[in-house]
Amino acid sequence: MNLLRNPVAQKRWQRFKQSRRGYISAWLLLVLTTLSFGAELLANHRPLLVSYQGELYFPTFGAQHSGKDFGLDIDYEPNYRELQAQFRDADEGNWVLMPPIPYGPLENDLIAGDFPPHAPSLTTRHYLGTDTSGRDVLARLIYGFRTAMLFSLVLLVFNYAIGVAIGCMMGYLGGAFDLFFQRIIEIWSNVPFLYVIMIVASIITPGFWTLLFIMAFFGWTAMTWYMRTATYKEASRDYVMAARALGASGSRIVFRHILPNSVSTLITFVPFSVASGITALTALDYLGFGLPAPTPSWGELLKQGTENMESLWLVGSVVVAMTLILMLVAYVGEAIRDAYDPRKFSFYE
Repeated sequence: MNLLRNPVAQKRWQRFKQSRRGYISAWLLLVLTTLSFGAELLANHRPLLVSYQGELYFPTFGAQHSGKDFGLDIDYEPNYRELQAQFRDADEGNWVLMPPIPYGPLENDLIAGDFPPHAPSLTTRHYLGTDTSGRDVLARLIYGFRTAMLFSLVLLVFNYAIGVAIGCMMGYLGGAFDLFFQRIIEIWSNVPFLYVIMIVASIITPGFWTLLFIMAFFGWTAMTWYMRTATYKEASRDYVMAARALGASGSRIVFRHILPNSVSTLITFVPFSVASGITALTALDYLGFGLPAPTPSWGELLKQGTENMESLWLVGSVVVAMTLILMLVAYVGEAIRDAYDPRKFSFYE
């Protein structure tokens, strides 16, 4: 709350809003991310709501139901799209409310006499067609975007937590500690993490957390250099010397004085770190060293598209989606950079 009342923070927020392109992009990115975290409400083979003989059922977030719960002579879960058509034809007051995209990301919808991938069709409600396994492309795009955003945001937290902590200590303590970690970072930065992932993938099937820890293991070094430089600069300021003279502890100086005054360095790199996380995961999935099948992934869809160039909806949908998201992230980063740029908004008398 104190940060929101800070006049400097309020001025920066106003400068950010002045960049209409960045401000609108931020809202669009927030809306798309929010919708992706509710992907089950947008794309799902289970309905949002079923009304049968006066009772309401919630298959998406409730218990799994068999066909006998809806008057069918089967013990397994029914095909709700067919059940919707049966209720509509019977016209007995029963109904099924399906999501806008009535297919799940892992569901195979094969058409008799036609081999996938299937072209986009409004009749079958595959609005962007299907992939080579008959799975809905739009559903996998939505779920893949959620996975990519979650991956990049968690990776951002890990990289910032490690990089900021070590960078601050290097800049504040200096001396042997600084020299030691300089050598460590120089060595660490030259280790090709792609080879590490290839070795790990040859031993075990890499999952979400495995990839995340490997990338965080090698990705914290970039932020460390920036925080080291920012801490060195702030540690030489008069207010830090005054705090030391008053007997303030090192932790108080770092957390109450140096870090708040280095926030511009942290915030400016956030959008670009998110973009790099998305592209890194997509690239690993494209190369086959990413998330295991059949996890929805943009990289896996892109690989299918490049292997089936006649199916333009496969490669085109991923390229358009990635271009849109990375463009929005770049615009947000540009607006944040302008809002925190002291050379642009500082005046001297």
